[in-house]
Amino acid sequence: MQNRSRWLKLAIAAIAALWLGTAALPAPAAAEKLIVFAAASLKDALDAANAAWAKESGKEVVVSYAASGALARQIENAAPTDIFISADLDWMDYLAKKNLIKADTRFNLVGNRIVLVAEKAKAKPVEIKQGFDLAGLVGDGKLAMGEPKSVPAGKYGMAALEKLGVWKSVETKVAGVESVRAALALVSRGEAPYGIVYQTDAAADKGVAVVGTFPAESHPPIIYPIAILAESKNPDASAYLDFLKSDKAAAFFTAQGFTILK
Repeated sequence: MQNRSRWLKLAIAAIAALWLGTAALPAPAAAEKLIVFAAASLKDALDAANAAWAKESGKEVVVSYAASGALARQIENAAPTDIFISADLDWMDYLAKKNLIKADTRFNLVGNRIVLVAEKAKAKPVEIKQGFDLAGLVGDGKLAMGEPKSVPAGKYGMAALEKLGVWKSVETKVAGVESVRAALALVSRGEAPYGIVYQTDAAADKGVAVVGTFPAESHPPIIYPIAILAESKNPDASAYLDFLKSDKAAAFFTAQGFTILK
């Protein structure tokens, strides 16, 4: 009887120890969200693609949209992120030279065009050609565009205007802003009579109308590269890139006017 009581006490002690040990274990870590830094002009298409990815994978994507240069600088300063999508090759090259991306994951995602827009209520077609009178069209107002020295859309716009021989006539009229979406807003609100933006952004704002498209040969090809960041440890990053390469994701980009690059 004493032996039975003794063994019962030992069994109870063992169960208690096991329970306490299990209770002391940390709870399973919550799934880490995939963080993406993306050019502002991608917002509508990428939001739609991310919704489809979340539905398909059950994984959430958190996106920070801004000018590519601003995002690249944040990455350079150790901002925690997994994936970068730039609106030009220059800012991706900038990070690559600093070994801040996984080079073997890099590829060109989509392409775009730049257009001249005006407030919809006042829009009239403009023939964009060599020496066209953009300064006369802008008059005493401002030409809204991304900052020409840092924002990709602004750099493309300046390159086109230089090629067409009209940059010097409008340089002092330029309202260079922090992103293409900011330039679009100035025109949409009637604060600038004309603006240079991506055709995809123009399609996303019902307050503006495209009055002319810049010839493709007037500026460098508009390419959006994507890559996983060197410091990323997120196991979903590669699968997410594969999804963005898929035909399913391509449909969201083409619906907004992007061209798919293979």
